[in-house]
Amino acid sequence: MSVNYATLGELKKGSYIVIDGEPCRIVEISRAKTGKHGSAKAHVVAIGIFSGQKKTLVAPVDTRVQVPIIEKRLGQILADMGDMLQIMDLETYDTFEVEKPSDDPNLVQKLQPGVTVEYWLIMGRPKIIRIRERSA
Repeated sequence: MSVNYATLGELKKGSYIVIDGEPCRIVEISRAKTGKHGSAKAHVVAIGIFSGQKKTLVAPVDTRVQVPIIEKRLGQILADMGDMLQIMDLETYDTFEVEKPSDDPNLVQKLQPGVTVEYWLIMGRPKIIRIRERSA
């Protein structure tokens, strides 16, 4: 599994964290200083990258958490197979299947064979992020 570790206090809004085994993007983070002998707590609200579900985490700011390593890569769509796409990596020429992104209807319309896309490899799972340029 490709993850790094960081303390909860180092993370900011917009960074990534693993909560319950799911890589998530932080949309809100707040820190609360507790009483005289307690430690400061962080309250994190994040959205799952693959599931789209809202997840929360409350823990001391010095807690070590997993941060997913995100590889940004380019690929070309080879085939449209309904709700899956077959993609070839433009560096390694490996082919693999990936789910069509369901969160952006404008992006889904443009996903056709021959189109170059940027995809992120997160914890061994690919996710299409955006279209790069038209090839043809």
